[in-house]
Amino acid sequence: MARSLLDGIRVVDLTHVMAGPTCTQLLADLGAEVVKVERLPEGDDSRRSVPPTFRGPDGVEESAAFCIMNRGKRGLALDLKTEGGKRVLGRLLDRADVLVENYRAGTLERLGFGWPQVQERWPKLVYCSITGFGRTGPYANKGGFDLVAQAMSGIMSITGTSRGEPPVKCGPPLTDIGAGMLAAVGILAALVERARTGRGRLVETSLFEAGILFTAWQSAIALATGTAPGPLGSAHPLSAPYEAFPTADGRWIVVGGANQANWRRLCAILEAPELADDPRFATNAQRMGNLGELRAILSDLFRRRPAADWLARLDEAGVPAGPVNDITEMLADPQTRARKMVVEVEHESLGRIPTLGCPIKVEGAETGPRKGPPRLGEDTVAILEACGFAPAEIEALFAEGAVASPGRPGPR
Repeated sequence: MARSLLDGIRVVDLTHVMAGPTCTQLLADLGAEVVKVERLPEGDDSRRSVPPTFRGPDGVEESAAFCIMNRGKRGLALDLKTEGGKRVLGRLLDRADVLVENYRAGTLERLGFGWPQVQERWPKLVYCSITGFGRTGPYANKGGFDLVAQAMSGIMSITGTSRGEPPVKCGPPLTDIGAGMLAAVGILAALVERARTGRGRLVETSLFEAGILFTAWQSAIALATGTAPGPLGSAHPLSAPYEAFPTADGRWIVVGGANQANWRRLCAILEAPELADDPRFATNAQRMGNLGELRAILSDLFRRRPAADWLARLDEAGVPAGPVNDITEMLADPQTRARKMVVEVEHESLGRIPTLGCPIKVEGAETGPRKGPPRLGEDTVAILEACGFAPAEIEALFAEGAVASPGRPGPR
């Protein structure tokens, strides 16, 4: 079996919901051992993001949202407000390479596990903090939610079809997922540096900054002109034609005919060669200046044939194009399956369940989920034993309510 890239790297995951779990799931997919520490009594908030649920043969149900963000991790249920819970976390960090957290500012400091405290006690540890707006600046203490970050980063001002309509957020939690990915990149860079220096680093990013990163084209316009661009539907802010068009059978397709070669090919495919040299559309700048007219003309032409016909012609000519799939169509797409972006994992209570695969492939290395998502506290006892707790100490932790497991929930 191929070796995983992060074999031997141990990650303590103090995150919840989406941004942090995205980061730690990527690390798990790359081979790290990730211990997901969930707070007692109820665990990660996404466990209550229902419906929908996956249902096991014995009637046990688990949140589909939790399952899809946390496969590949081991599960420990812990109450950090207890002395025993703090002692367990300390033992975990004795063995760890990375700690990832997305608590509100000051929470871990009050518990004794903020960056200054951790740096002093575990100087080799890479400490990653994901927040709403960053650890400095006037919004450092402001809570982080994808909706708010999309609004304040400008994303909602450029999403939708036109100015004057209600603001629209991007469908996916763009800033959550983006922050998680950026955090994973920062952690990997800090691990490379630690191999040279032997010292850990504080890595931090935020939903707000992730949102700003996604506005690159629009920020280029604003920085160069002083004018804020608005929403363009599916169109590109700098190139045309590059958007969605309706077809004869009611399906929509997207077409990227923006550069000159593809523009001329597109005109030939549409059987409208006169458009190629029309002074309104001859160059990209002219097409952008007359985008409304261009869209109307091309929409009428695309309505003459069904989507499959157009896509076959466009593919044959090498013009970038594709169907606008819904999510079920995307999940069933042969390319999705060929790239193993839908896989099955084993869950202790549910049996085999479907989940998304790992988008990172590395030649000669194994990437992707190796186990299903944990039940709340599924691996508590095994983790405590690995940390050197004796049977009597483990019993005392359960009695204190510092830990819990599926067969032994803590006091409520």
